[in-house]
Amino acid sequence: MMTDLRLALYQPDIPGNTGTILRLAACLGFAVDLIEPAGFVVSDRNLKRSGMDYIAAAALTRHVSWDRFEAWRATTGRRLILASTKAADRYTDFTFRSDDILLLGRESAGVPDHVHERADARILIPMVDGQRSINVAVSAAMIVGEAMRQTVWT
Repeated sequence: MMTDLRLALYQPDIPGNTGTILRLAACLGFAVDLIEPAGFVVSDRNLKRSGMDYIAAAALTRHVSWDRFEAWRATTGRRLILASTKAADRYTDFTFRSDDILLLGRESAGVPDHVHERADARILIPMVDGQRSINVAVSAAMIVGEAMRQTVWT
């Protein structure tokens, strides 16, 4: 079962997280957009340890830059939903659409302001005070799970 839901990774830093997300995508049937440059060489070798043999089954589209990704997105009419520690709306309170693109930032720095401003909505995973962030692969699983619960698994 493939869904129209997509997950975009903005210039990911850690190949293990990207591999884990690709494995999740292969298992749950959503597509992944990788917005480059990544902080590692995007190769099967770098992704294989965490993605194992699932990587071949993942629907991955690579975009050479943010501008190229945005140009592609403009042709699709899809909403861009950014996961951010600066957001006010909890992801569990947000109403997802089946064709949303869920955007996660770099492990080291999130997304720059100009990317933040392009998002149609911003969502937050609530955390205990004093904690900075949740691992990006875990965050992806939480948010995609909720989006699919609302749009696919109903």
